[in-house]
Amino acid sequence: MIGLFEWAARFSAAYPELRLDLLGHLTLAVLLGGAIGFERQHAQKPAGLRTNILICVGAALVTDLSIRITSLGPGPADPARLSAQIISGIGFLGAGAIIQSRGSVTGLTTAATMWVVAAIGMTVGAGAIAEAVGATILVLLVLIPLRVLERRVVPNFGRRMGDIVGEGEVSKVVEE
Repeated sequence: MIGLFEWAARFSAAYPELRLDLLGHLTLAVLLGGAIGFERQHAQKPAGLRTNILICVGAALVTDLSIRITSLGPGPADPARLSAQIISGIGFLGAGAIIQSRGSVTGLTTAATMWVVAAIGMTVGAGAIAEAVGATILVLLVLIPLRVLERRVVPNFGRRMGDIVGEGEVSKVVEE
């Protein structure tokens, strides 16, 4: 019986149009985005498991496509162009996650998490696996232990933050 890696090498050689490396990267994007998404789902935040997985996979796929397009054709091509659009698009989604109501702003951490998950997906799509895994671990360390610390050290932490002065009005910032 041949090993999995040997089989994958034979399969990849037989069907070069099927990119097993891309499949591996997208699977990793599912796992990394899913880890962060699971935490957000468990914390009962609006952008949970599926949202974070889709953001991470989409960013990985578009980044891989961007790099591939620039290597295929003659002439000037810039892989950063599509990647820049990922950042803009996620910024737009993040703005939708920030909800302003009754003098408070919520959703800032959700928006920031969506943005960093896209960055992790882009990192996976670029093939920087160790960096993507390390960033995921750091994000989880920021989200989980710091939330616990905030709740223990300062009860109602987010509700007692300073005022933000807007156009003629004062509103409270509410951390997630």
